[in-house]
Amino acid sequence: MRLKLFKKYFLTTVGIFILSLTVMIMILTVVFNDFLSDSRFESLNKACRSAVEIAQNDGLDNFIPYVSKFADYDLMITDRDGQIQYCSCEDWINNHQCRHTDLKISTTVLQEALKQSKNSMQTLGIYAEPHYVSSAPIKEKDENAVAVAFVTAPVKTIRSLLNSMVRTYLISAIVPVIIMFFLLYTIYYRMTLPIRLMSAATKAMARGDFSKRIPVTSDDEIGELAVSFNQMTNSLAQSEKMRRSFVANVSHELKTPMTTIGGFIDGIMDGTIEPEKQNYYLGIVSDEIKRLSRLVQSMLSIAKLESGELQLRPEEFNFRELLIQVVIGQEQRIEKKQIQISGLDELPDITVNADKDLMHQVVYNLVDNAIKFTPENGVIDFKLSIENKKMVFILKNTGKGIPPEALPYVFDRFYKVDKSRSAEKNSTGLGLYIVKTIVLTHGGTVNVQSKENESTAFQVVIPLIR
Repeated sequence: MRLKLFKKYFLTTVGIFILSLTVMIMILTVVFNDFLSDSRFESLNKACRSAVEIAQNDGLDNFIPYVSKFADYDLMITDRDGQIQYCSCEDWINNHQCRHTDLKISTTVLQEALKQSKNSMQTLGIYAEPHYVSSAPIKEKDENAVAVAFVTAPVKTIRSLLNSMVRTYLISAIVPVIIMFFLLYTIYYRMTLPIRLMSAATKAMARGDFSKRIPVTSDDEIGELAVSFNQMTNSLAQSEKMRRSFVANVSHELKTPMTTIGGFIDGIMDGTIEPEKQNYYLGIVSDEIKRLSRLVQSMLSIAKLESGELQLRPEEFNFRELLIQVVIGQEQRIEKKQIQISGLDELPDITVNADKDLMHQVVYNLVDNAIKFTPENGVIDFKLSIENKKMVFILKNTGKGIPPEALPYVFDRFYKVDKSRSAEKNSTGLGLYIVKTIVLTHGGTVNVQSKENESTAFQVVIPLIR
């Protein structure tokens, strides 16, 4: 994987540091150069004043012993014409001959020096390289300048000192800089690691792999991003799991009746099924077609509810009357199984503000489910009340009940507690899921309680005021 973001951050930081270090060295060089130059001029000026004082008070003949004190500088005395009369060089000290004897100080420089003391940086016309120069006139008692004292020092000594200081600074900074770069590399690598992992996980998700998670190693913004990314991945993984399960269940639910329909029709067409039995099998085909129709209608309802296309049309209606209407519509099935209905005559009149058609589907699905799983001579009990400005509807039926391990899944799509028996009852496995979706859309809740081999109770709570 190309570490584009990591390289960008690291190289940008390194570039900024190098630029800052360069600017700092340039500033320090200028500052130290000015400081050293001023110090050198001060030293040269002091030496020049001392030389002038000795020459004026004690005479030039007494100046020769003083010259030996200036080993670090060049001290020269010239006449008014610029000819060197005395010098501090070794040749002069040893044999009173100067290496500059045949050279002459620049006339322009000499004229200025005869007038006043001055500090400058130049070659004086005798040096090949620039020198720091401090000059002062040597005067007689009548204040006439008869000679000039020059004290000089090569500029390259200061530059060498500056270069030495910069080298020392850079050498001493190498180890801290290397350590800093290593730390920056480690910090940026760790900082961008979650982002690189997110990139890899995103590419894996694009391929359908939702197994990758981002380790949360900090509690800062990057850590929060990793947590949010993991939550999103879990949600997408769950959605993908539900999608695959939905496709598999739909395929299974469609395949079973279609196989039955196709088999019986083929048997009738090719004469395998005898004519006197054809009506019987055509009845089975009709039932399977109705089952397919219910399945398709349920899936369409779910799609509309989940996409938000199905808009609620609330109206005020008597929930008790709706409940009685649904039960009366199932009267034949109830009488066929000789099921006893309890509590229906004692229900109070409760007016709710909800979508009447959707609530009819909720009641119908719950009553239909209760009739399916209530054994012959069983009991279905209805209760209706108001609690905390909410309508509470409880439907309880005797029967086999629901195992505790199955209770969390009864409202899932296509979930069937007893798959072998649910096929006989033409169940699609979508009824309770539709109930839950509609109730939640109305701001209510639905739950189930059950005791195995005894009873099952569904409770629906709907706010009276929304």
